Amino acid sequence: MQLQISHDRRDENPVAKARWFQSLSMTERADFLCEFTDMILEINPKIIERKNAQPIAGRILVITKK
Repeated sequence: MQLQISHDRRDENPVAKARWFQSLSMTERADFLCEFTDMILEINPKIIERKNAQPIAGRILVITKK
């Protein structure tokens, strides 16, 4: 099997994205988290003030700032 680079969005799927993310070191993963957080806060700085976040079933934990 020969590995190739594809630029077609139809070739992207959650499994491939998860495999790529898992290949990153913990430092790289933390860097991505910080970058995403900075981007979200830049787009919507008031998001930090939202108090009505509700937990959903599963492995997601809602953290609130007091």
